[in-house]
Amino acid sequence: MNGIELARAFYLQYGEPMLCEQFPQLTDLLAVGLCGSGSECFGFDDEVSRDHDFEPGFCIFLPGENVIDRRAAFQLERAYAKLPREFAGLRRNLVQPVGGSRHGVLRTAEFFAEKAGAPDGELTLEQWFRVPEYALAEAVNGEIFADPYGEVTAIRRKLSCMPQDVRLKKLAGHLLLMAQAGQYNYARCLAHGEKGAAQLAACAFVRSCMAAVFLLNARYMPFYKWSFRAMRALPRLSALADTMECLLTTDNDEPMDAVKQELIEDAASAVVDELQRQSLTDAVCTDLEKHAYSVNDRIEDADVRNRHILYAVD
Repeated sequence: MNGIELARAFYLQYGEPMLCEQFPQLTDLLAVGLCGSGSECFGFDDEVSRDHDFEPGFCIFLPGENVIDRRAAFQLERAYAKLPREFAGLRRNLVQPVGGSRHGVLRTAEFFAEKAGAPDGELTLEQWFRVPEYALAEAVNGEIFADPYGEVTAIRRKLSCMPQDVRLKKLAGHLLLMAQAGQYNYARCLAHGEKGAAQLAACAFVRSCMAAVFLLNARYMPFYKWSFRAMRALPRLSALADTMECLLTTDNDEPMDAVKQELIEDAASAVVDELQRQSLTDAVCTDLEKHAYSVNDRIEDADVRNRHILYAVD
């Protein structure tokens, strides 16, 4: 039983009856589920994950105080705290202070303000550019078990996909970085005898290639320690995860340097094929720099299009 299944089972057996019996006047105003920080919210938890911040629990999302006041919220918190301390062989432990509150009673606006910078999910254009994708991933991951009020579901829907112009600007920037780091600088660093610099170039290529793959899938790239796990589950270009891992974990001596240069070009070709399949580029070559500018040309908003091509990447 993974974390989401555990949370759902705990809610159905104990949480839902508690809410229906003790708070029948509030049940239509709440949302219940599991989302946010933690591998379990992505479905990536395993035995190693259970060494910290792992427990039977779920989130109860409350609308603003004009709908559910502080007194009712406090009563909900007390009722949640009284749920069984053990479930499915696991104890409910206090979350470590550095972890913050991951389960229990949460204000919807506060949760989404923390994750996405907007309590109602309405991001400005600049916020879309600046809010980290891993944070957006945490805002929309997991599963909502019940939401009769509809507020949480509506906000998650707003945040589930970035605007197309923002996606294209980020994609263009990462394609250019892929070209610079992988198709140009990796080989030049090796020619200079700078194997360490060559590995930095390979790392930069991998970072931007993975970002591009998530953007081509219209998915948010999660925190780095889950990025490979998430990439392998993508519907498009998931096979490149093994290529990226090889580029990161192998040395730069002969004959591996030649193999890595070939892997870089193979990855670039796969990305170009997907760009063309999605009609995002007019370029007809394997030079990722040309494709970067072609993607940038497809941005409809003139202000966004005319910003530096690397504006949306760091």
